[in-house]
Amino acid sequence: MAMVLLFLAAGLLMSNVAQAQEKSILSSTEFTIKGGHEQQFEDGIKAYKACYLGNKGEWTWTIWKRYNGKGSVYVLTSISANWAVMDDENDEAGKKCWQIVVDKIIPHVESKEDNFATSIPELSRAGASEWGVIWVNFFQVENGPLFREIIKENSEIMQKAEGDKRGYWYSANGGGPESFDYYVTTPYKNFAALDVKRDGVWDMVEKAKGKEETEKMRAKFRSSIKDTWMYLYKRMDDLSNDLSQ
Repeated sequence: MAMVLLFLAAGLLMSNVAQAQEKSILSSTEFTIKGGHEQQFEDGIKAYKACYLGNKGEWTWTIWKRYNGKGSVYVLTSISANWAVMDDENDEAGKKCWQIVVDKIIPHVESKEDNFATSIPELSRAGASEWGVIWVNFFQVENGPLFREIIKENSEIMQKAEGDKRGYWYSANGGGPESFDYYVTTPYKNFAALDVKRDGVWDMVEKAKGKEETEKMRAKFRSSIKDTWMYLYKRMDDLSNDLSQ
């Protein structure tokens, strides 16, 4: 997978978000784009995609555009079964198209951050989902075992109430002091799907366990986390090359 290794070396890792029922590794690179350079960045990605597909490349990727928060941010993500795939350097299409990355993508990137995370299938949705828009909740955790305990119980209550869990959970593989420890991705077909009224997680817990027990669980949950934040992303179909979507 030389394309991935080359992109890492230059700060570009192209990949795809996917649902996974078996434990897997999610790679993601967050790009902050220089002011006013969004169109040039997107044009560079399109040029790379055309070159890569024209050379019959087999690597797939998904690109997401962030819709809230500071700056202009795009995220490129990828799922793989294990770390061993990072050793595969046989991506001839990636090598042939590399100059496009150098000339048409990198010049428009202000900064980037790479992250790896492992999926948590036992806490995650099992059924199929549509991935036009996603909410991603990030957590920095003070007490990992307690956090997992509460998330597990909440997920089981959600599954009983709705027939399946709503999101896909991941735990971080390394990272700096400001990095997340866990995150959950909740997919939607499109922005309009966000208008559909549904019970919140704690509403479902209260219906299942009552108000008093719910407040106890919420207090435990709050004590288990250091910080939390949430971002909204849209899947950029014209920039992505994800055959599973």
